[in-house]
Amino acid sequence: MRAEDWDERYAERQQWSSEPNALVAELLADLEPGDAVDLAAGEGRHALWLAARGWRVTAVDFSAVGLDRGRARPGAGAVAWVAADVSTWGTAPASQDLVLVAYLHLPERDMREVLTRAVGWLRPGGRLLVLGHDVDNLTRGAGGPQEPGILHSVERLAPVADLLDVDRLEQVPRQTPAGVAVDVVLWGRRPS
Repeated sequence: MRAEDWDERYAERQQWSSEPNALVAELLADLEPGDAVDLAAGEGRHALWLAARGWRVTAVDFSAVGLDRGRARPGAGAVAWVAADVSTWGTAPASQDLVLVAYLHLPERDMREVLTRAVGWLRPGGRLLVLGHDVDNLTRGAGGPQEPGILHSVERLAPVADLLDVDRLEQVPRQTPAGVAVDVVLWGRRPS
């Protein structure tokens, strides 16, 4: 989808809850706050949640309308909001303690390039969390994008996982109003 398509979606209505995804909250709740990037932040629910816990967060998304929704929420002043294409945006190498990539779906090669750059932004010991719809969701799950070429899988994330000390790389179920969705999670840290 193009930025304009997402602008239209965000202009119509709020797209997601204001609460963080349950798995994101579970994995990040006990981390010591530091510097974080929320790539494809959308309306900023994860960025705002992290900022409320003391993180210095940069929320990056190509939808100015989505970011404006985030900027209008309580606590938004604690987040740096950046309207940019995540496929070209970058930050200083080894400058981040956390990079969160939740439900960003790009063609496989583009996604691998973004995630490889994201690993480079991490300080030694910094964490990468990637969460998104798995390709198996097309046949075994509910909702989500219906284009196989932009969906994640354990195999598609393996080249990025090879750059990390991995805690988790697996499919995970997620309850939705439409039924159970099949997601995939990559959770690891940059080696010291």
